[in-house]
Amino acid sequence: MAHGESDEAALANAKEAIQLWIDTAAEFGDPIPEPKGRRLMYA
Repeated sequence: MAHGESDEAALANAKEAIQLWIDTAAEFGDPIPEPKGRRLMYA
């Protein structure tokens, strides 16, 4: 989940969170699953 002042800001925050998770998983040698598709959900 990500928040932002606009849809674009929320999406940018989500992408940043995803990249931070991937970087941390790689640093610790944890498996990183392959993407399953491009879904975007707005609430």
